[in-house]
Amino acid sequence: MDTNEHAVYITFDDGPIPESTPFILETLRKFNVKATFFMVGDNVRKYPKLYEQIVADGHQVGNHTFHHLGSFKHWTITYAMDVYDANELIHSHLFRPPHGWMRHAVYWWLKRKFTIVMWDLVTRDYSKWLNADDVFNNVKRYARNGSIITFHDSLKSIDKLHTALPQSLQWLKDQGYEFKVIP
Repeated sequence: MDTNEHAVYITFDDGPIPESTPFILETLRKFNVKATFFMVGDNVRKYPKLYEQIVADGHQVGNHTFHHLGSFKHWTITYAMDVYDANELIHSHLFRPPHGWMRHAVYWWLKRKFTIVMWDLVTRDYSKWLNADDVFNNVKRYARNGSIITFHDSLKSIDKLHTALPQSLQWLKDQGYEFKVIP
């Protein structure tokens, strides 16, 4: 994103799920922040009301495959079909590959229909080796103009997000960052 602009892009991967999405949405409302949610199609299938709430709250949505597939473990056509199946529910022009990588053939196939969005700051909120302070410190240490900051809408991260998400949003606001969604 534009590194001359004092703005960041908050993103969430893997949801929606009832154990974390409501807290994330409530926190974003409190801070008046819009984010981009890269969602797993199967989670959207299971929790359509959460998907609808994300959209109703004015957030951007993106595709994160139907089954959270890793690109190197599947044939290109299998992976692409999983992405297209997810898009039947998500209806987005944005795609982020799980784990942040994909085969070249998958990239060339998907870039025809999707804008592929990666990140430059992954908070590692999913790591069992980090606590909430570590997650917050990752934001403070690595955020910069134009950063795409990735948190996770997942069971692995929610305990840390209860502390780290509000702290991170407050710190970013205090630093004067504007919050944008992926266009």
